[in-house]
This record gives sequence, structure tokens and C-alpha cells, in this order.
Amino acid sequence: MAVITKDDVETRSASIEKAGEDSIVEVASVKPVAIAYGGEEALPPPPDLTPAQVKALYRKIDMKLMPILTLMYLCSFLDRGNIGNAKLQGLLTQLDLTGNKYNIALTMYFVPYCLCECPANLVLKKFRPSRWLPGITMVWGIIMTLMGLCKNYPQLVGTRICLGVAEAGLFPGVVYYLTLWYPRHMIQYRVGVFFGGATLAGAFSGLLAFGISFMSGTAGLLGWSWIFIIEGLATVVVGFFSFFVLVDFPHTAKFLTPEERAYVVHRKKYDNSSVGEEEHFELRHIWETLGDWQVWLHILIYMSVIAPLYGISLFLPSIINGFGFTAAISQLLTVPPYVFATCTLLWWAIWSDKLKMRFPFVLAGLVYILVGFAINISDVSIGVKYFGTFLVVAGSYASFPGVVAWLGNNLAGHYKRGVGMALHIGIGNFAGAIASNIYRTQDAPRYIIGHGIELMFVGIGFITVPIAVIAYKRINAHRDALVREANEKGEHLSPEELRRMGDRAPDFRYTL
Repeated sequence: MAVITKDDVETRSASIEKAGEDSIVEVASVKPVAIAYGGEEALPPPPDLTPAQVKALYRKIDMKLMPILTLMYLCSFLDRGNIGNAKLQGLLTQLDLTGNKYNIALTMYFVPYCLCECPANLVLKKFRPSRWLPGITMVWGIIMTLMGLCKNYPQLVGTRICLGVAEAGLFPGVVYYLTLWYPRHMIQYRVGVFFGGATLAGAFSGLLAFGISFMSGTAGLLGWSWIFIIEGLATVVVGFFSFFVLVDFPHTAKFLTPEERAYVVHRKKYDNSSVGEEEHFELRHIWETLGDWQVWLHILIYMSVIAPLYGISLFLPSIINGFGFTAAISQLLTVPPYVFATCTLLWWAIWSDKLKMRFPFVLAGLVYILVGFAINISDVSIGVKYFGTFLVVAGSYASFPGVVAWLGNNLAGHYKRGVGMALHIGIGNFAGAIASNIYRTQDAPRYIIGHGIELMFVGIGFITVPIAVIAYKRINAHRDALVREANEKGEHLSPEELRRMGDRAPDFRYTL
């Protein structure tokens, strides 16, 4: 039986630690003659690539995957959030959304969205990403288009529920999909680029709403209807186009050479562990994920960021409108905060992957959100309040990729990672349902209750993030001691045992 020695662990850990886009990972003692990945074709031995070749390879993958994924998520966030713009273009009056009906319509999106995310991730590999992701994109685009034809409140609620079901598989599915292609310290930048579509959607939403508002009255439809119809049809076009662009997995990617496929598979397989990851589903993966403390702690961290994110994205037009601006000007004034957030997001994502740390940027985002909401809950001038919206949008959007990548980095095994990230995002998104109900019409223009509850969520983040950091540091130090002790006693686990243990193996180190 093969064993893992201290020298193996230290050599491979050092090699993986050095491996970035400019480095090569060598795991000589476990490097196979040919790789059979996921029951598919056998691949040749992974080649020894120069740093320049490694960089070119991942740039090639980026150019194939990232543009279409980012465009799909831009459409997703545009379609779920444009109801905030439609609110200012006659939606409330024509559908008679009195009282809390508007807030209920927002909430009903999140219930099926949260419940369907985990099952959607489990079927992603079975239905193939190149069919599943474009398919659900076309479905929600059709639903979005039909939403523009709603005649009453029940129809609006029904279409919002259907929209939540259809969109549920995109974000967790894409994040899981990216973890199959990239090593863990390349992930946040890619998640950041992908999620950048959401921040761009915020900017585009205001611009499009401003332009589409001039169509009000065309074919007997008000401006809000045309917002839903035009943006829904655009999503259908993107979904149809993505059928011809998106690819499945590294081992079946036709745009890569067999040698490049072998390198990507090998590099990813031996990224989290010196002996690789389990690739076959067992029921225990679900129970292990449900019993993993870090999943539940990260759900609280996720909620501390996602509640402000959805609160500001769904109500920013109304908040700015409460400053005293007209509906049209309010739509335009939503654009600059999202442009600033996009720049901040990309800068933080690159910096985080370079440092191979997540928590400093999550904390920085929480500080931004804290200051921004504290400004808006205060009795200060309109200019200062508008500046506060820049901080809230930038802090919530820029820290979000780090929150998602952090847990993804610390779960080993394809299926445990898939289930864990789906639970993380699915349960955490219930905070979005809460955020949908805290900005009430009667609280305008200061929205003291809404801003106050958002500050509560930020406080949860300031408690849970340090707890996670301290716990990870203690566990990493304990595992260092276990490796030293095992080496002294000559007691070592086999590669099969280490693979089965996943992120609880002594050679696995948590990312901070």
C-alpha cells in the first residue's frame, strides 16, 4: 500500500503554494501515465509546461469560458433586479400594488430560488453544463418576457416564482463549474469577473430603464412592461447563442489539445490535496456536508453580505428617488455607484488571488457597507447620502466573490464542494427574501428601519468572519503538528484514505 510521507506532503504543499499562472505543479510520485477522468477518455500524461505556456493555457480557457458566463449572469441579475426600475415606470399603479404587495412579489422570487439551488447543482454534471446552463437561461428569458404582459398582482407573483425556479441553477452551477477548471487560488478573480456581470447589470439597468421609459404608451403598454419584454427577449437571444459557445468539462474540451486537457485535469485534481480528490458520488458526501461546521458558519458570512447586496440592488432607484430627484434622473443616478463597484470588485479579486487570502477583503467590504448605511440612516445632506450609496454598492458587490470563493477553496471533493456551495448560496439567499421586505413605502425617504436591519446583518459579518479565521488558523496549526507526529512515529495514511477524508485530511490546509 502506498503511503504519504512528510517529505511528500511538504514537497507537494510547497509546489502547490508556488503554483499560480506562472508556475508548474509537479507531483511525481502520483503522476499517472494516463488520466481517466470521470469515466471519460484516457488522457496522455500531463506535460511539463513553461510558465509562459501555463499562462497562455489559462488565458485560452478564460477567453472561452468567461465572456459567455459573464454575459449570462449579467442577464440573470438584470432580469431579477429590473423590477426596481419598473417600480418607477408605472408598475405600482397599473397592477394596483398597494400596501406590501410589491414587497411580497419580491419575496416570492427568493423562496423557490433558494430551495432549488442545491438540487440544480447535483444534476449539473448529469445534464452537462453546455446544455443545462443555456437551457435555463432561455427559460427564464421567456418568463421575463411574459412578465411584461402581466395584468394583475397574482400574475406578477406567479411569474416571479417561475423566474426564481429558472434562475436558481445559474450562479451556484457556474461557481461549481469554474472549480472544475481552475486551481483554488485562481478562482476568486474568475468569480469576480463572472459576478462583475451583476454590477454591470446594475449600471445597464438604470441606463436601459431611462431609454425604455420613452417607449411608454407604445402598443398600449406602459414603460414597465417594455422594460420586462425587451430585457427578457435579450436574455433569450443570449441563451440561444450560449448553446453554441459553452463547453462541458476539461477532459472533453475540444478547444484544448489532449496534452492541455491532461495538464488542466491533473493540475486541478492535485490542487487541494497531494493525492487528489474523490470524483465519484456517494450519499455520504451529502451527510458530510450537512455536518460540516464551516458550511453553516459561511452561510452566516454570506448572509451578512447578500442582504445589503439585494437591499441596495432592489431599492437603489427608490432610495435615490427619495432624495428628491425625478424618476428619470433617479434611473440615471443609479449608474455611477455600479461603475465604481465594478472597478473595486476587479481590483480586489486580482489582489485576493495574488495574496491567496479571502478574509481581508470580506472585512473591507463590510466596513464599506457599515459606513455607507450609517451615512444614509443619518440626517445629512443629499450629496453625502448619495456618496454613501457608492460605499454600500461597492462593499457588497466587491466582497461577494470573496465570500463565495472562500468556502469553495476550503471544501475538497467534487460532490462535497458542489453540495456545500449550493447550500451556502441557497440558504444564504434567504437573506435576500428578508431584504425584499425591509424597505417599506411608508418609511420613505430615510428608510430608517431598512437601513437599520442592514446594519444588523453587517454586525453578523463582523462576528462570524473573525471566528472563521481563528478556527482555520487553529486547525491548520493542529494539522502541521499531526504531520510532524506521524513522521516521527512512522505512521502514515494511504492515498486512498487521504482522498476519502477530503478537506479533513492532515495534508489539507484551509485558505484564510
